[in-house]
Amino acid sequence: MTTAIKKIIFALLLAPALAFAAGDHVKLDRAPINPNDNASLQRGAALFVNYCLNCHSANYMRYNRLQDIGLNDKEILDNLVFSGGKVGDLMKIAMDSNDAKAWFGAAPPDLTVIARSRASEAGSGADWLYTYLRTFYRDSSRPSGWNNTTYPNVGMPHVLWELQGEQVMKANQVRADGHMKSVDKPALDKPGKLSALDYDRTVADLVNYMVYMGEPAAKSRKTIGLIVLGFLFLLIPLVYALKKEFWRDVH
Repeated sequence: MTTAIKKIIFALLLAPALAFAAGDHVKLDRAPINPNDNASLQRGAALFVNYCLNCHSANYMRYNRLQDIGLNDKEILDNLVFSGGKVGDLMKIAMDSNDAKAWFGAAPPDLTVIARSRASEAGSGADWLYTYLRTFYRDSSRPSGWNNTTYPNVGMPHVLWELQGEQVMKANQVRADGHMKSVDKPALDKPGKLSALDYDRTVADLVNYMVYMGEPAAKSRKTIGLIVLGFLFLLIPLVYALKKEFWRDVH
């Protein structure tokens, strides 16, 4: 095996580790979500279709799955389907991917399983999304005028800026290794429509829905699993009694 081939193989093996390392350097905040809170999931669904579904698709999610979080077909059609489609349609968008690439530098990714795909050693996908949507700041060097500390040099603008307001990077004094040092962090410069606490709750609702969207059957799957385990637990004494009956002449 030549030296060049060995280097290529080594680089391929090392790449996943580097990718994880690059994504784990940011401290993620814990997302205060509750998958059993239907009111939160409904608010999150409304936020998703109003702020995310313009550019990002959810091609593996149908509107009628929102029945699982307490909405009926009429409520879904009246409040969440703005394209004139049907309640059984997939959550697709009209924007062409080539146009999106020209405008943003890259086509916005599908968000159906984004909460699952962003999980890493640094935290869950929910933690990553919760932190990401709260760490945008103004940056005049970027084409969109926005940057993000969780995802540096991201092409996406801050679509929730009217709610959060505008943050800018400001120096903060923090203690590290027994010494004080200056660290730049986003700080609110121009308030938005919501207070900081209300904005965090709004983001939590949106993230809660995106986690649900990644696996709508999670709740029923867990319920079925508990039922199966309970059935097996009740079956144990019957199986043991049957075993004793079969082997009583041997023992």
